[in-house]
Amino acid sequence: MGLRGSRLLALALLAPALLVLSAVPARAQTAPAASAASKPTLLVLNKAENTLALVDPSTMQVTARVPTGEGPHEVVVSADGRTAYVSNYGAERPGNSLSVIDLAARKETKRVSLGPLLRPHGLAVRDGKVYFTAEVNRVVARYDPAADRVDWLAGTGQNVTHMLVMHPTRPVIYTANILSDTVSVMELDKPQQPGPPPRITNVAVGSQPEGIDVSPDGRELWVAHRADGGLSIIDTETNKVKETIKPGGQPIRVKFTRDGKYVLISSPSTGELVVFDAATRRELKRFQVGEAAVGIVVSPDSRRAYVASMATGKVTAVNLVEMTLAGSVQTGQQPDGLAWAGI
Repeated sequence: MGLRGSRLLALALLAPALLVLSAVPARAQTAPAASAASKPTLLVLNKAENTLALVDPSTMQVTARVPTGEGPHEVVVSADGRTAYVSNYGAERPGNSLSVIDLAARKETKRVSLGPLLRPHGLAVRDGKVYFTAEVNRVVARYDPAADRVDWLAGTGQNVTHMLVMHPTRPVIYTANILSDTVSVMELDKPQQPGPPPRITNVAVGSQPEGIDVSPDGRELWVAHRADGGLSIIDTETNKVKETIKPGGQPIRVKFTRDGKYVLISSPSTGELVVFDAATRRELKRFQVGEAAVGIVVSPDSRRAYVASMATGKVTAVNLVEMTLAGSVQTGQQPDGLAWAGI
C-alpha cells in the first residue's frame, strides 16, 4: 500500500467527520477525446458479469457491452453526456476502483485506483467532479477527473455508508448508513466548528436505510428502510423526519420522476415497483417487474421508468402516463445500477 496510502486509510477511518484536502493520485491511463452520445441510451450494470450494457430505450435492445471492474454497482453520467463513471464495489474481495467509460467509443478508458478506499458504491456528479461513498472506510470522497485524483473526503462516523444523492441547488450531500439506521446530511458550505470539515447532521430513520432520493424542488428527502418496510420523509430545511409511510415489502431504491409528480420504490423481496403520488403520499400502482427488483431510472420527460431485476437478468420499462408495463430486455447477469445518457 505504501506510506501515503497507509496514512490516508488511517485518516479515512476516523469518525465522525474528517476532511482531507491533500490529493491522492489516481493510477490510470489518459483518456482520448470523445463526442457525446448521439441519442438517448439506457445504461445497465450487470454485477455478476462485470459489464455495462448500453440499451436503446426505443427498441429495448442491447446495442453494446463494455467491461468494467469487478462487481459494478452504481453508474452516473457526466453533464455533457460523454462519460459514464462506475463504482466497482467488488465481490468477495472488496473493490477499490472507478471505471471511466467513453460512451461514444463504447469502451473503458480508465480504471481509477482508489487506493485504500474500499467498497465504492453511491455516486453523484457535480461541477465536473464525481462524489462517491467508500463503505468500508465510512466516508464520502470526491474524484476530480481533470486532475485525475481524489482531492477530498469526509467521514460520516456511521456504519455502511452506501447510497448517495446531492441537493439539486445547494452544496449538500445526503447518504444512507445501513447499519447505523441514519442518514448523514453533509452541508459543504457550513463548516463544523472550529475546523474546516463540513457540518454533518445524522438523522435517525427506520431499520437499514438504503434507497434515497431528493425531490426535484429540493424540499424533501425520501429514504427507504429495507428491514421494516417503511420510508422516512425528511424536511431538508430542518433535517427532521416529518412523515413516515409504509410501502411494504423490502423497499430498497427510491426515485423521483424528474417532474416531481411521482416517487418510485422497488422491492427485491416482492419483485415490485410501487408508484406513489409525491404530494399526497397515496399509492397509485404496483407493477410486478421480476424477483430481486432493484435499480431504477426515469427518462428525462418523466414518461417512462426502468427497473432492474437481478434474479431474472432483465430490465423492465414502465409507461408512467398510462400506468402500464411497456416491455423488457435481458441485459446480463444480475442487472442493478441504472443511468440515463442523452436527452
